[in-house]
Amino acid sequence: MNQIENTVKFVEEAAAKVLAGITLDESTLYALSEIDTEEGRAAIIQAAKKISGAMCPRKFDTCSIVNARSGKCSENCKWCAQSAHFDTGCESYALVDEQEARSAARYNAERGVGRLSLVASGRSVRGKALDSLCDMLKLIKENDGIDTCASLGLLDEGELQQLWDSGVHRYHCNLETAPSYFPSLCTTHTQADKLATISAAKKIGFEICSGGIIGMGETRRQRMELAIVLRQISPCSIPINILSPIPGTPLENTPLISEDEVLLTIALFRFAHPSVQLRFAGGRARMSKKAQKEAMEIGINGAIVGDLLTTLGSTIAEDRALCEEAGYEW
Repeated sequence: MNQIENTVKFVEEAAAKVLAGITLDESTLYALSEIDTEEGRAAIIQAAKKISGAMCPRKFDTCSIVNARSGKCSENCKWCAQSAHFDTGCESYALVDEQEARSAARYNAERGVGRLSLVASGRSVRGKALDSLCDMLKLIKENDGIDTCASLGLLDEGELQQLWDSGVHRYHCNLETAPSYFPSLCTTHTQADKLATISAAKKIGFEICSGGIIGMGETRRQRMELAIVLRQISPCSIPINILSPIPGTPLENTPLISEDEVLLTIALFRFAHPSVQLRFAGGRARMSKKAQKEAMEIGINGAIVGDLLTTLGSTIAEDRALCEEAGYEW
């Protein structure tokens, strides 16, 4: 048996373990991420399709977001248009109007979107701002026909309890990238800070939505490192953002990650998280419709739909048509 045949056999055996309900160990996952032959990559893609088909529901999970507070963020995340450290021309406002948020909720509910998340810039949302957003979320949950989620930064247990009491039972906090790479992208907070917030949220009972951004200069092994650390927090949803380099940020000249690399990353995440919602998030609009459909066949079974925080998304109608074409129920 030659090297190519050995590689394909290794991938198939790993997939068989996943399909049998066996959690792959870290060494196997890293070995998968280091396969770089055309035949090996093709085998990973095909195996991920089988895993998704066998272990994931056919109901496509949808979420839309409202930028509840924009710009002037104290944190220095190198990818972000909303950081006050960079001159990006990002719109800034203190807090979204309640009627605007509720109008967005009703608009999305009428189009079959399952969840609305209020997402705020800044290290955290506290005090009167948190009170206001909790009031909004309570009204949306009780009156506007859509479930709720929130992404309000680094909160403590008391603040998270306040959010829970408003009817929000899913919290979003991205780990962003591999632990080994995070310090080179942000120095105003740590991944440990994020994990502390996630731990506090899980203690209360929140479902966790947590993923990251690919294409920020990390290696494929580091993408797998992110997938592995995410297993420690057992998220129900993993958003996969694709970097859209924003003028004015330190990453503005970062070469674009290829569509093939995006698809391989999704496949590798499916090996690591066989039944979790892998959610398309920011940056996918620059991918071809063909590649987006293939991503759904490989492992993407959820999406943030509509316009995104600081980059243009696709329309809800376009997303619905694409996911139904890929064989999902909306």
